[in-house]
Amino acid sequence: MSLAENIRKKLATLPHKPGIYLMRDRFGTVIYVGKARDLRKRVSQYFQPSRRLGWDLKFQALTGAIHDFDFHVVRSEPEALLLEGKLIKEFHPRYNVSFRDDKRFLMLKVNLNDPIPRFTLTRLKQDDGARYFGPFPNSSALRRTLALVRRQFHLRGCRPLTPNHRDYQHCLYAHLQYCTAPCIGNVSREQYLDQLKPACDFLAGHCQELQEQLAGEMKKAAAAQAYERAAELRDLLADLRSTTDKVNRFERLPYSLPLAIDPARDLAQLGQVLGLPAPPDRIEGFDISNISGTFKVASLVSFRHGRPDRANYRRFKIKTVEGQNDFASIAEVVRRRYTRLLQQSQGQPQASTLHPRPSTLDSLPAPPTALPLPDLILIDGGKGQLAAACAELAQLGLRHIPVIGLAKEFEEIHRPGEQEPLRLPPESGALKLLQRVRDESHRLANTYNARLRLRKISESILDEFPNIGQRRKAALLKKFGSVQRLRLASVEQIAQVPGLGGKTAAQLKAFLQARH
Repeated sequence: MSLAENIRKKLATLPHKPGIYLMRDRFGTVIYVGKARDLRKRVSQYFQPSRRLGWDLKFQALTGAIHDFDFHVVRSEPEALLLEGKLIKEFHPRYNVSFRDDKRFLMLKVNLNDPIPRFTLTRLKQDDGARYFGPFPNSSALRRTLALVRRQFHLRGCRPLTPNHRDYQHCLYAHLQYCTAPCIGNVSREQYLDQLKPACDFLAGHCQELQEQLAGEMKKAAAAQAYERAAELRDLLADLRSTTDKVNRFERLPYSLPLAIDPARDLAQLGQVLGLPAPPDRIEGFDISNISGTFKVASLVSFRHGRPDRANYRRFKIKTVEGQNDFASIAEVVRRRYTRLLQQSQGQPQASTLHPRPSTLDSLPAPPTALPLPDLILIDGGKGQLAAACAELAQLGLRHIPVIGLAKEFEEIHRPGEQEPLRLPPESGALKLLQRVRDESHRLANTYNARLRLRKISESILDEFPNIGQRRKAALLKKFGSVQRLRLASVEQIAQVPGLGGKTAAQLKAFLQARH
């Protein structure tokens, strides 16, 4: 079946329902994720020749690269928006611009174990004992609905963990009677929780009564020709419906690294075009990932017989490079990797004596037997990255290992000592194999980078504690290492941190216990 026939057959199965679609290239890689109110109408537009004249260059490049597509049906357009954002963060498609950063949709959070609980906005769900609502695709509607909830149920909106009389003197919510002021004892904690729990039920979707009330007030205002008031109520009702509509939770859609149809043939072709004495049975690929010089990490993927050898994947934190310097980062990780392999093969201890410069070896445990050196090393990058890797291999006495660089923009293969890059046809099995190695190393590096960033975000729970600055936060994390260890510490141990007294330490301990 030809490509056009396969696409037409799939288009015929698309329903006229909301959902998301994933466009794939000839390697099976997701290159674009989109959402649609009507899947059949939207996806069909990509394959209508009559529309080509109105397309820009980027869209023409996208349609020219589409080899196949998948789709997933959802219940509503907001659900499609949420799932689209989730999948773009997961796959990082080449032709998507929005949602590719680490920003997430807003959620509402309330911890009923706090002395006086309050609703707060957050973008990260943590295992801290709190109750979460969302995510919500419309942040503006959520904020307006939260203001309505606070007025409707007389809840506090101030920031202190445990507000007191001094906070009450400057509290606008209490003076406007939006809040019942539990901070000064107007109501007990149990009475305040009785106000809070119906608000939680309201945000969970039990809000039909209030919607009917708002709809009735809107009609009365319109009948009295109070059109501005009617418009305000109309917008508030729309925000309320948008926020409290239930959305599905989506599991990860099936996706795996595409495999070659004939790996042995691709390996033989790769060995031939690179002039190797034999097909490269073991290939190792390196990539660097960092965001503006922060969370600098590297990945090493291993392919054996043309297929991923995941047991021998490795991840590295870049430790000796200041700022954003991919060349130096590649040099460090190549040095660390092959210094370790040489030491394992010679039965030497982990401290390096093979290289005059300082090196920090990978923290992962060594395998019981030493791995053989690879038959080919692939560096994600151009001439600069390749030169840095070659210099390190020469210092280690490993000049004999073939090493190449694969540049993304034009898929050019750079080789040591060769002025002009090698360009293979797009349909070449050898090029497809190199692209699989490169893409897998890129995925592993980005995944590790994202994990480190999420770990950093998890430390932001300390930012919710009142009157704690960056200096105190840094001192706490330096002493205890993580928020989890801080939770296990005693009040006396916390009080030993410079800048924290016994009273603050006790408050911090209670704060963390309430979020455990």
